[in-house]
Amino acid sequence: MKISVNGRTAEIAEGTTVEGLLKTLGIPLQGIAVELNGEIVPSGEHPRAALKEADSIEIVRMVGGG
Repeated sequence: MKISVNGRTAEIAEGTTVEGLLKTLGIPLQGIAVELNGEIVPSGEHPRAALKEADSIEIVRMVGGG
């Protein structure tokens, strides 16, 4: 199925979760924020948050500094 990841179309398997997507993309599970269709997904929900056709995901890495 097709979804949008940070503005780009991606093809993923049906039943993929947010955590599964992050692992597939090689993105560390720590230090990121995920927005699904305009709503933040708490990190504890990543393993259970199933993605659907045409979902829009934004993934943001936390950056420290001063």
